Amino acid sequence: MSGDGNIPGKPKGVLGDLVKIETMVQLGIAIPIGCLVGWGLGSLVDKHFGTKYGAIIGILIGAAGGFIKIYQTAAKYMKDPN
Repeated sequence: MSGDGNIPGKPKGVLGDLVKIETMVQLGIAIPIGCLVGWGLGSLVDKHFGTKYGAIIGILIGAAGGFIKIYQTAAKYMKDPN
């Protein structure tokens, strides 16, 4: 029974491949979306407080969040490639 590779909760076949593709698409947009959200929130902070660098700091925080997401996903696939 342990050699059949049938693990509950993990899609197999075409559905499993689609799940992997969806994960890779998420990785491809993690940094750009993080930067956009950070820029937007930083711009709001700039307007509210009258500062200049809120958007830049927001972009950096968003990029860091994107890198963290990529690292977490890569670590998961390094641990269990299936």
